[in-house]
Amino acid sequence: MTLSTRSLEVRFDASPIDDLVEREGTIVAFWRGADDTGEILLGAAAEKADQATEGQVRRALNTAKSERGEMVELVAPHGMKADRLLLVCRGRDKLEAVEARPMGGRIAAKLMGSKAGAAHLCAEAFPAELAAEFAMGAALRAYGFQRHKSKETPSGLSSLSVGAGDLAAAEAAYAPLAAVVEGVSTTRDLVNEPANVLTPETFAARAAELSDLGVEIEVMDEDKLAELKMNALLAVGRGSRKHSRVVVMRWSGASDAAASPVALIGKGVTFDTGGVSLKPPAGMEEMTMDMGGAGVVVGAMKAIALRKSKANVVGVIGLVENMPDGDAQRPGDIVTSMSGKTIEVINTDAEGRLVLADLLTWTQANAKPRAMVDLATLTGAMIIALGHEKAGFFANDDAWAAKLAAASDAEGEGTWRLPLGDAYDKMLKSRLADMKNVGGRAAGSITAAQFLQRFVEDGDDGPTPWAHIDIAGVCLPKESGALFPKGPSGWGVATLVRLVESEFEG
Repeated sequence: MTLSTRSLEVRFDASPIDDLVEREGTIVAFWRGADDTGEILLGAAAEKADQATEGQVRRALNTAKSERGEMVELVAPHGMKADRLLLVCRGRDKLEAVEARPMGGRIAAKLMGSKAGAAHLCAEAFPAELAAEFAMGAALRAYGFQRHKSKETPSGLSSLSVGAGDLAAAEAAYAPLAAVVEGVSTTRDLVNEPANVLTPETFAARAAELSDLGVEIEVMDEDKLAELKMNALLAVGRGSRKHSRVVVMRWSGASDAAASPVALIGKGVTFDTGGVSLKPPAGMEEMTMDMGGAGVVVGAMKAIALRKSKANVVGVIGLVENMPDGDAQRPGDIVTSMSGKTIEVINTDAEGRLVLADLLTWTQANAKPRAMVDLATLTGAMIIALGHEKAGFFANDDAWAAKLAAASDAEGEGTWRLPLGDAYDKMLKSRLADMKNVGGRAAGSITAAQFLQRFVEDGDDGPTPWAHIDIAGVCLPKESGALFPKGPSGWGVATLVRLVESEFEG
């Protein structure tokens, strides 16, 4: 079976280790480290390579630190047809899935850097699930986006075969992971697109392509949004010549197609100058990533459809452009949201929460979800708080928060729950309207979440379980990571898919 991302072909191989010395290209083999006496502990493939090279492998590893993830490279190893032999320390302790995935990513990064071309990863001794995780990590890290370059640059790693002791089991384990890889790649593609290409209209058209996978699509234009009185969302786009859109994506995979879905809601500001409250020019070119929340929702919905999830899921994204012109909203304006609550706009650069407010109202009224998650690159304050390592999240329900945190932990995507409370809510008090859209500099991420919580309505059993994830720091990190090259990470797709899988699939 061959599965491809945008820059890497991945397949599983049942070829025995006995053929190792005849393989060309690059071979990746594992060692466990050293025992208490200093003896190097080789895996079966590394042992075979050591025999073929007349002890060259052990000699190369004698000076290694034997730390998990350490890599030692041999070029043109004696007695083998391979151009390179990459030796990776797996460690003496049990390797968990959450560790195997980033290890696969780091291996891919190393292979790409050494221009390995075609490579074979000797994972025959690992359980099928870990072989699949290695493959997923490599596929995620090898992503490339060259759509707007006149000449394509080779990635350095053209294909990867992964040895598996049980070929059928490895392929079965990788199939749902490959769906997540495809979803993450779609999210990254969207975040990478410049604003002159990815307008609200073209973003809506990209999302509508999910209909090919069985996702039901509804696109609402400005006339429909005005009819629905989504005035908070529409106010954000008033200064742009690009017309705002809301896209609803419905996946009905549960045996009871009418059962209430889980709702995934994303902010999609395709470009954000700050409006009249103009952002400083330095770094403004990166504000193409302000649609990252919507990008994650589209990627998650794609993965859910590819996996043919047995859950009911609705994805809702609000697509606008926040620009300054003669018709742009002004600081001091008061808008009436779809909910009927009025908002005094103190800062037009705090626009994402206005978009999400109307999306939350529409979703509860029309989809009647059993639970909701919204995602947004909402506040610079979240980057100050958590940097680029974790996403901050808020929730109105402890059980729902625990499920979200467990899903992110299982996928290796870091989250940290921050508090909500009446004291923060009071910071949004307005003299003229029901609330202000900002609460001041202090606790900026918390007051943004408090603002959104005001649009979570009570159901028959109390407030709908809701979580807000601020992905400002993790959407477009400054440096590459184990699972992504420099650029958008696609953070959140894997977590949302895991959350749906663990909590809502029948």
